[in-house]
Amino acid sequence: MIKVHPFAAIRPAPSRAAEVACEPYDVVTTKEARALAEGKPGSFLRVVRSELELPDSTDPYSAAVYERARANLESLLAQGILIQDAQPSFYVYRLSVGGRRQAGLVACVDVDDYRSARIRIHEKTRPDKEDDRVRHMLGTRTHAEPVLLAVRDAPAFASLLAADMNERPLYHFVARDGVTHTLWHAKHQAEYTDAFRETPVVYVADGHHRSAGADRTAREVDEGRAPRGQGEEHRRFPAVILPAEQLVILPYHRLVKDLMGLTPSAFLDRLRAMGSVTPTTAQEPESRGAVCIYLAQQAEPGPSRGIWYQWRPSPAALEGRDAVARLDVSVLQDLVLGPTLGIKDPRRDARIAFVGGSAGPAELMRQVDSGEAAVAFSMFATGMDELLAVADANQIMPPKSTWFDPKLRSGLFVHRF
Repeated sequence: MIKVHPFAAIRPAPSRAAEVACEPYDVVTTKEARALAEGKPGSFLRVVRSELELPDSTDPYSAAVYERARANLESLLAQGILIQDAQPSFYVYRLSVGGRRQAGLVACVDVDDYRSARIRIHEKTRPDKEDDRVRHMLGTRTHAEPVLLAVRDAPAFASLLAADMNERPLYHFVARDGVTHTLWHAKHQAEYTDAFRETPVVYVADGHHRSAGADRTAREVDEGRAPRGQGEEHRRFPAVILPAEQLVILPYHRLVKDLMGLTPSAFLDRLRAMGSVTPTTAQEPESRGAVCIYLAQQAEPGPSRGIWYQWRPSPAALEGRDAVARLDVSVLQDLVLGPTLGIKDPRRDARIAFVGGSAGPAELMRQVDSGEAAVAFSMFATGMDELLAVADANQIMPPKSTWFDPKLRSGLFVHRF
């Protein structure tokens, strides 16, 4: 069974919710965070990206950043911009955009379930990013942002959510990106706990560094390297648990700065040796198994610097590949980015960049036409079925395989431990 726990959330005062709520820490740069927080003293970016208040020369991983995060959190509480519920509760959180709605339970989950793989992962984490989350958690004594979890085949759970959404909400506002966010106190406390008793696993959809950081933070406390609070709260971390069928994954595209000394013609010849290459007017693949490529044809930056092609690897090139290796992002990495363009480690190589979410082909063309990149790869979105299959097989997807949209807003519920 999956253990879910109510918690006494730190959350915005009702009149300040729209101001407090912000983008997750990992989808905005410091420069973007500074612009977004300007004129918003209550923005939670001042907690999750606290370096925005420090000089440009500040190391974003310096002790001063985590100290400022702690001070800003306490200041928001002291001013009444943030409040803390007196009693533990479950919450229901709904995001609505473009006629589509997704709703889930806000609860704390156990690090024990994470360690035993009842909370299943599909991505590797970077040690430096984990370190950052651990230092932020220990510095603020909170889990400032939730993990997004998916559960499948849970009709009773979905029915409970629907019932709670008939109540009066705590918040209801439209964010700057057009997404409507609504939050309720859940009324069916015991029923949610019961609903997960028969749930064998849930899946990390978004938030691998946060969940890994929460696990490490619990070890720091349990092993005496960090102070212990009351009870077992340090061994729990907040999550939004949604039915898997409601989640939408957008493509995660790739850009490479140069062709590793190849001419455009020679690069296309390499692709033809592994499959079919055809000019196309399409800027996105219509199905799995194909990649659209925007390739620079002229040396100087300028309008229409590139041409679109579709590349589809041959069946022989895919023979013998398992579920992970058959993913479009894996095929591209294994057959093209690694051997042809020299991108051996896409997590760390400075020659590759990623464009996720709604930016899409227009941003790919802009970067190639401006000379920032020599070639762009427009990907078909990884399917939720593919993600679950990889997690069930205890395998790991390549980096930057999934972009979930819309994103959870930060600052609406914070877990203090």
